[in-house]
Amino acid sequence: MLNSMTAIAYRGRRAFRLDNGILRVTVLVEGGHIAEILDHASGVNPLWTPPWPSIEPSQYDPALHPEYGRNAESRLLAGIMGHNLCLDIFGPPTPEEAAAGLSVHGEASVVPYRIEVEGEQLLARAELPEARLRVVRRLRLAPGSRALEFTEAVENVSATDRPVGWTQHVTLGPPFLTRGQTLFRATATRSKVFESDFSQGRGRLVTGAEFDWPWAPCKDGGVADLRVFTDAPVSGEFTTHLMDPGREHARFVAWSPASQLAFGYVWRRADFPWLGIWEENCSRAAPPWNGRTLTRGMEFGVSPMPENRRAMIARGGMFGESGYRWIPARSRIEVRYAAFLAPTGCVPEQVSWDGAGAVELR
Repeated sequence: MLNSMTAIAYRGRRAFRLDNGILRVTVLVEGGHIAEILDHASGVNPLWTPPWPSIEPSQYDPALHPEYGRNAESRLLAGIMGHNLCLDIFGPPTPEEAAAGLSVHGEASVVPYRIEVEGEQLLARAELPEARLRVVRRLRLAPGSRALEFTEAVENVSATDRPVGWTQHVTLGPPFLTRGQTLFRATATRSKVFESDFSQGRGRLVTGAEFDWPWAPCKDGGVADLRVFTDAPVSGEFTTHLMDPGREHARFVAWSPASQLAFGYVWRRADFPWLGIWEENCSRAAPPWNGRTLTRGMEFGVSPMPENRRAMIARGGMFGESGYRWIPARSRIEVRYAAFLAPTGCVPEQVSWDGAGAVELR
């Protein structure tokens, strides 16, 4: 089947869809989120669809939509799905930024994108007026391919150098994600648990503990194997992981025994040296979470921890690796990475990428 691209409505949202007969990819106009990467044969989309109704971020009004909460995260949560881009912060705004209207994870996840077709590619452009940044994303789904290729450029249109957070917030959900069953592999090395209570006492890991992937210290004196999604009925965690400095490419892969599918991303380690793993397992009681959300975020980027801009700059880095990226005045930085979804009877231990469109699992 030849590729097709169509403007559609997806779960009440304006969207565009790429389809090559093997995979179907849906991109939301507002926020630019990758809402689904669906395997046609199984009908499974590994990416997270929240259990609450989705609206366009531009429609969110705290007075009219209390079901999404009334804080700096609410506009993002009203429209979040799947894989969203965190730029130019990874984490919450400062109180002053929040008062000025900045959302959690920055403007890139809530602004509208101009989407069009160029040959086999979906081209999405957005302006971040407060950050003075311009984003251009090219998505390519080649005929017969099980890999979605991303070329992503960020341009600083201001006359000042800018320190930025820049993270690909990839979030997995059911039915692909299953307690005690979904397996993970990553090229991670030195790791650390979030440095304050991440889930109001519901976490199982030792706050601020440093460890080597995948064995995270637990409060009960044991260790947790982060290669297996938790089987706990309620939990919430965030851990950060330095990707292997000895490898040119970094990656993560998740495998679902139920669907017999492997899903993951591969990228240049020099572009995104950190992988954050976020677990939300029915621990957040406030709206819109309401104690019913099961997710695992596999969030690769330039920063180790989700934190405000001041904290990011004050931290500087961790384990000898920088914790943010500079985009010089009137300059443009481009990165490339790829997502893949393929049938396999076991969790792949190796993933190779040729830097273009070919991904091989072993």
